[in-house]
Amino acid sequence: MLIELITLLILILIAIIGLKLLIENGDTILKIITHLAMGWITLVIVNIIPGIHIPINLITILISGFGGILGTILLVLLSIIF
Repeated sequence: MLIELITLLILILIAIIGLKLLIENGDTILKIITHLAMGWITLVIVNIIPGIHIPINLITILISGFGGILGTILLVLLSIIF
C-alpha cells in the first residue's frame, strides 16, 4: 500500500512538472505551428500561378514559413532559375 502511494505521488509530480513546461513553452510551439501553416498556405497560393511549380514538402514549407514572403520569393526565383 505504501509503495503504491509513493508511486502515485511520483507520477502526479511528474505530470505537474510536464504541464508546467508545456504551459511555459506552449506559446512558442503555437507560433511554430502557425508559421508552418502560413508557409503551406503561401506555397499553395504561389503554385496557382501558371509557370511556377514549387514542390510542397517539409523543407519548402520551413523556408516559406520562417522566411515569410521573402522566403517564398526566394523559392519562386530558384524555381524559375532552375
